[in-house]
Amino acid sequence: MKKINVGIIGCGNISPIYCKTLKMMETTELAAVADLRPERARSRAREFEIPRACAVRTLLGDPRIQIIVNLTIPKAHADVARQSLLAGKHVYNEKPLAVTREEGKALLDLAERHKLRIGCAPDTFLGAGLQTARKVIEDGWIGQPVAATAFMMCRGHESWHPDPEFYYQKGGGPLFDMGPYYLTALVHLLGPIRRVTGSARISFPERLITSQPKKGTVIQVETPTHIAGVLDFANGAIATLTTSFDVCAHTHSCIEIYGSEGSMIVPDPNGFGGDVKVKRRGASDWSVIPHSHGYAENSRGLGVADMAAALQSGRHHRASGALAFHVLDAMQALLEASDAGQAVVLSSSCAQPAPMPMTLKPGQVEP
Repeated sequence: MKKINVGIIGCGNISPIYCKTLKMMETTELAAVADLRPERARSRAREFEIPRACAVRTLLGDPRIQIIVNLTIPKAHADVARQSLLAGKHVYNEKPLAVTREEGKALLDLAERHKLRIGCAPDTFLGAGLQTARKVIEDGWIGQPVAATAFMMCRGHESWHPDPEFYYQKGGGPLFDMGPYYLTALVHLLGPIRRVTGSARISFPERLITSQPKKGTVIQVETPTHIAGVLDFANGAIATLTTSFDVCAHTHSCIEIYGSEGSMIVPDPNGFGGDVKVKRRGASDWSVIPHSHGYAENSRGLGVADMAAALQSGRHHRASGALAFHVLDAMQALLEASDAGQAVVLSSSCAQPAPMPMTLKPGQVEP
């Protein structure tokens, strides 16, 4: 299988792991990087021995680049993806797909008209931890899933991130920032969501940056920072989801799945590895299930490599635009449910992504 030429737009905090992964995969050739700050693009090119650092316009106009990896800030995702599609490129967005349902749907429609593909992070569900959890369910170890819980709670990112303002703007907050990991994992494990309800609030209207280089700067908060939701899945399972930037500490597991014959603790969906634990009915304690799949290490960009392989074979890629749009639909519906004080039936659905092969070696994806 040949390598597909890939270009990255956006050379910020998340870009190094993408560069590392894309350079090791058998299906991707990282050919160029671009950023609105040219010095950042040049720095990444030097760091990872990437052939070109160039302007965004130059990258979009390069006929050799087939996939654009869009690592810009959330509110720019839709515009950069639209420009990429209009330039005839397949595009893979960092999460979320867009900040509104309308923007996301417009991207899917544009890609379909131009016969191009859209992929979207997170691709952590392709890793060893969540693939093993999927196999546990499909092999019947916990019986029929009936319920789930998911918690992503912390005190916000202004204590460590060098540019944390966008986390508190529209398209940020704990739901749109971290919710995609949890919702994508739940759809991967349980299938599509049918209906949601929830409550959301801005707990603190101002946040103080304590990280460098912007220590002492005050952020005005524009988006809810504590969201509690209930998700009804098409298969009948019911999940509770809490995402928060307002919690100092807690003891909840990231995700737990409860089945008719047992329960499962699912590892952090913001990572690729982690322990999968099962306690079956009548067991005295939890058992750690060995990983059934590869990619336990941080492999952000694996979804891009999978999309590059799918382009050549014609199969569906796993971290798809349809999956990302369904997650976006659910997130926006949670906020709408809070505003309206009632449940919202989702306008979208999607297929569960196909499981990854169990025999992959580092750098490989399914042909």
